[in-house]
Amino acid sequence: MNDLATILALLAVILALDAVFGEPEWLWSRITHPVVLAGRVIGWLDWRLNRADDSHRQQKISGIAAMALLAGGGGLLGFFIESLPGGAFCTVALGAVLLSHKSLVQHVGAVADGLMNGLDEGRRAVARIVGREPESLDADGVARAAIESGAENFSDGVVAPAFWFLIGGLPGLIVYKLVNTADSMIGHRTDKYRHFGWAAARLDDMLNFLPARLTALLFALADLSPDGLKAAFRDARLHRSVNAGWPEAAAAATLGVRLGGPRLYHGESVDEPFLFDEGRAEAGPDDIMEAVNLLWRAWGVMLALCIVGALIL
Repeated sequence: MNDLATILALLAVILALDAVFGEPEWLWSRITHPVVLAGRVIGWLDWRLNRADDSHRQQKISGIAAMALLAGGGGLLGFFIESLPGGAFCTVALGAVLLSHKSLVQHVGAVADGLMNGLDEGRRAVARIVGREPESLDADGVARAAIESGAENFSDGVVAPAFWFLIGGLPGLIVYKLVNTADSMIGHRTDKYRHFGWAAARLDDMLNFLPARLTALLFALADLSPDGLKAAFRDARLHRSVNAGWPEAAAAATLGVRLGGPRLYHGESVDEPFLFDEGRAEAGPDDIMEAVNLLWRAWGVMLALCIVGALIL
């Protein structure tokens, strides 16, 4: 797996398979999804290592140990799968499972469908993809939340795993998904996880640093305009996340809709600045579908780059 042309060709197949098949319910209702298995491992490590009576320093050390075990085990698993007879087939199949483009655009598009059937339906649909309280959102807020989630999760769920597959093959992809899943489970600034989850949150930030910025570039390429990239360079720093502001600001400028701003998370008011503040304050189902189209175009740019790279190298 050290031949760059081969890796690009495999990545092109992975991107295509994920876009075609997505997350088939008939399959995952019968067998356990690998990300669910990863979540169980992370939950076990949390149960075994995260002790409330430990000092903050010991909790942080335990969290670092948990991430070392996850990353080391994930890397070894990836190398083992690649070395199997038919390793390329296994790599492509697992890679397609671990990317989530089709699932993402389906969930984002469902918010547009829900909004067209009323605010309550839109809130129910957006609650499946965002952490903020849907009851606090009006129709504009629901639409903006869906667009923000689509942009950020395209970076986390498509660009980043593809990037780390390109860098490290299947081991790189598995390690990234384990870290990203751990961040979503334990990388919170709560009393329970502020110290134990520190390593997961910091490592996830590191692994998403370049992919988030590449996502802004992909949006600009997909739009055939530098406006999104300019907005990302200007406004990404306003976001509370070191990474999420890049795809969100780029998407905001591309769509002409301001994103971000104040919102409620778990009962707490979060006063955040707007990204692309000169954009329209109003957003609706049509804007969500434009965002879905942007995600597909950016995916198409990725696929084209992989194919061209595999052919010329």
